[in-house]
Amino acid sequence: MTHSGKRIVKARSTVDRNAHYKLDEAVRIVKERATAKFDETVEIAMNLGVDPKHADQMVRGVVNLPNGTGRTLRVAVFARGARADEARAAGADIVGAEDLVATVTAGTIDFDRCIATPDMMPLVGRLGKVLGPRGLMPNPKVGTVTNDVTAAVKASKGGAVEFRVEKAGIIQGSVGKASFGEEKLAQNIRAFVDAVTKAKPAGSKGTYLQRVAISSTMGPGVKLDISTLATATSVGT
Repeated sequence: MTHSGKRIVKARSTVDRNAHYKLDEAVRIVKERATAKFDETVEIAMNLGVDPKHADQMVRGVVNLPNGTGRTLRVAVFARGARADEARAAGADIVGAEDLVATVTAGTIDFDRCIATPDMMPLVGRLGKVLGPRGLMPNPKVGTVTNDVTAAVKASKGGAVEFRVEKAGIIQGSVGKASFGEEKLAQNIRAFVDAVTKAKPAGSKGTYLQRVAISSTMGPGVKLDISTLATATSVGT
């Protein structure tokens, strides 16, 4: 076993897998055990009481983390004319129309977030099989199909995180970096949980928010006491 492997095993052995920690304690534990040589990402995993196979139980949305993600995202915008100029001025890394469609079709996807103006969607729609599996397809429900490209680009650069429930009823996302202060991480986590809670679909029955855990890239998972996450969270509804 490598030194890195031994470190991970040791870190996991110090966390009670059956315990549910208060948010502030869980954040402290995650930060203490993020000992890799790089700034580890702090991730959240939420088990929801939904079956996404049913359309009325799909959970999807976007949350603007109050303290950002700690990552510098590359943002691509499909737009023409004045909207393209706005996107560049707002800080978009890649802006184009037919030329950008051709680039993506050829297999070059050098961006982390994709935005499109509504008039571009007939063209962008052709890229569904390429962008969809990567979670990059623009969607009006999460604000990435819009004429307000300035706001969309700035949100993407400033800490907007998209979330979407997976087949097993799980939502995963990044909520910051291990180098963040404890309070900043806690604020981001509360914001993420609150956004997912507010996105509760009409078809969800029983307990909606079932389990929540956080971890760093190389660290152990730490289960959270849901009651300590946010006053806005309606547990069991």
